[in-house]
Amino acid sequence: MAYDCLRTLIAALEALRPAFTRPGFDNLLVVFAGWVLTNGPHAVTQTLVATSVAGRRHHEAFHRFFSRGTWDPDEVGRLVFCWILKHVPYGAAIRVAIDDTFASKKGPDVFGIGSHLDAVRSTRRQKIFAFGHCWVVLAVVLPMPFSSRTFALPVLFRLYRTVKSCTRSGQQHRKKTELARELLNVFTSWVAGRRVELAADCAYCNDTVTRGLPANVVLFGAMRPDAVLTALPSKRLRKGGRPSKRGRPVAKPEVIAKDGRRPWLSCEATLYGARRTVHYKTVDAQWYRACGTGLLRIVIVKVENGAIGIRVFFSTDASVSVPVILETYAGRWSIEVCFRNLKQLLGFGDSSARKRAAVERTAPFVGITYTILMLWFAEGVHQTAIATPPLRPWYSHKSGLCFADVLRAAQRALTPLDVLDPRRSLANLRRRERPPRRTGKGRLRRAA
Repeated sequence: MAYDCLRTLIAALEALRPAFTRPGFDNLLVVFAGWVLTNGPHAVTQTLVATSVAGRRHHEAFHRFFSRGTWDPDEVGRLVFCWILKHVPYGAAIRVAIDDTFASKKGPDVFGIGSHLDAVRSTRRQKIFAFGHCWVVLAVVLPMPFSSRTFALPVLFRLYRTVKSCTRSGQQHRKKTELARELLNVFTSWVAGRRVELAADCAYCNDTVTRGLPANVVLFGAMRPDAVLTALPSKRLRKGGRPSKRGRPVAKPEVIAKDGRRPWLSCEATLYGARRTVHYKTVDAQWYRACGTGLLRIVIVKVENGAIGIRVFFSTDASVSVPVILETYAGRWSIEVCFRNLKQLLGFGDSSARKRAAVERTAPFVGITYTILMLWFAEGVHQTAIATPPLRPWYSHKSGLCFADVLRAAQRALTPLDVLDPRRSLANLRRRERPPRRTGKGRLRRAA
């Protein structure tokens, strides 16, 4: 059974071969296997130790795989997305999420390093800044057969650089929202007009992202309670001048929430893995400053606990129902879980790369490794004995599998692999070698 899982994993990597040269793909197999097998801090040299390649191949070749290789992370992401599409029903919308994450890093002469807000360590009263890399990530959100929740599978990455870092190198500074829009443009070129439902928090709900948004992309986001709303402009033409882009002012969400003349409505929605009753008010209006002239479906949700009071969500498709808006936005949380898994289990921020090419390739390599493992596990491996989690009698309420279980299964499959042994190539793994059998004269004959 472990043999079959190993065969399917290597076959999955074969789908990426068009993005690499032949030597580059051979190095990919070594680094991929070693990165998965590593427990603790991840590094290129540690992958050679984990795969027993150290001393058999010079380590510089694997450093050059990142610093001087010819492969493009966007092209690798596109090939992985072609695999993801097999898990999306035909005609169904493709759900994606965009967000950024911070990876702490120190050291001289590290490309792109800067001082960024560490959201994990910060609080409302105190903001914590640290040196490191900030990555803007686009991930496809998919349900998985081995869990009741959805998972975010990253496919595209951009490194955000501070104004100071760009000025020092003489390059133009680009905001996180500009990088997010670039990722979205690349992604929409892959989907051939299919409907894309993008979930993003309020930091990415602005005109930089929404300006000229393709018709097949629907944004599900959050807005400020004091956002300025307007109705659609009247169809009646004014005498002279250009047509109006906005209509009469509409009450702000915080005012609507306090308006006793508008009763709170209720609906059922599955949010963060639980069925909940949500009390809400809704209005269709423009949010011109952030989303232009389009009509939005805006949902004001009453928050029962805490001091927030209300949350406001919206969809750029005004025909979408309230439960769908809430559930689609809640699916954005899967990218936060993805960031946690990447950093704590797969060494997303552990690399010691310094050169620009190495820095801009190592983190996307780790993210795409995560996506490959998730897809491989979902295609039947989760039903095999190799996916059995450790026995924990004190954890009897666990109902599904998580990425730690995925990683453990991959390590079990890769442990007997010798990546430098030509007999372990995909061509020889496709058919298992049969044991010899005895002929009628008592001789041993090798099975064909």
